[in-house]
Amino acid sequence: MSWIVFNKLAAILIAVAIGWFVGRMRWLGDADAGGSGGDPARVLSNVAFYIFVPALLFRTTARVDFASLPWLTLAAFFLPVLGLLVAIYAFQRWRGAAVKGPAVPSVQAITATFGNTLQVGVPLAAGVFGEAGLAIHITVVSLHALSILTVLTLLVELDLARARSQQSPTGLGALLLNTVRNTVIHPVVLPVLAGLGWNALGLRLPAVLDEVLQMLGTAVVPLCLTLIGMSLAYLGWPRTWRAVLGLVAAKLLLLPALVLVFAHWGLGLTGMPLGVIVMMAALPTGSNALIFAQRYRCQEGETTAAVVVSTLVFVLTAPLWLALLQRIQV
Repeated sequence: MSWIVFNKLAAILIAVAIGWFVGRMRWLGDADAGGSGGDPARVLSNVAFYIFVPALLFRTTARVDFASLPWLTLAAFFLPVLGLLVAIYAFQRWRGAAVKGPAVPSVQAITATFGNTLQVGVPLAAGVFGEAGLAIHITVVSLHALSILTVLTLLVELDLARARSQQSPTGLGALLLNTVRNTVIHPVVLPVLAGLGWNALGLRLPAVLDEVLQMLGTAVVPLCLTLIGMSLAYLGWPRTWRAVLGLVAAKLLLLPALVLVFAHWGLGLTGMPLGVIVMMAALPTGSNALIFAQRYRCQEGETTAAVVVSTLVFVLTAPLWLALLQRIQV
């Protein structure tokens, strides 16, 4: 890896450390033990989830040129990623993890599959693969959050509706209607649908609206990084590390291996496109996983730890994947 990537990793950890220091000093107030949502970390998470993330998703979807997308490369990346996502979700439900909370399977799934495609991914793609590789990376990024967050929102809302129906029994029709309503009227799915509609109509974003959306979208990165540090300060490290290390291993080792096997030996992908998507799969867990966990008040400490640990371990695993790719493509 180049020094650019190392500098980016260092910058990420420094931003997290700043957030931790602010949380440790309680400069923004104490955590709300009553759970009413008034603690600073949760307030900042809600700001990101209800304002900044929707702006980013709507702008991205409204501007995507679907006609020129490299569909083979996208399929080579997203089919194994979404496949692992569903597999982890199903495994967690099978082993009874939902007993701890309806959102646990979905939070585990996003932690093991959602990569840090911007803060780490962009400089990695640019430094290793150059401008052409960065173009492929950005193309995949344009659908990354849209696909993963949309699928997981549907799954988690279905689980929440099922849990509510067990407490106060309702019919199947009411259960499905409730799930669809909560899935569509949602700060992730609704801006995606609105952006797709805008895109389908062939409309261009007015300059002022585009500027506003871009300004709001760029706030996601620094807010999420400091939020990780604040969450560490308020929640602390998890008491047990087995689940966290398992999720980190799935993200840094299992996911890129699945993408490599499926893309190269399954679809015959080679060269730069193969290298870009394998390294994208090998990225550490992204901060959106924490935003998702805090949205549903589930496993926030474990997700925070997975983000930090995977970012640190990525320094060791990334050179291994790069060496393997070079060996395969020689």
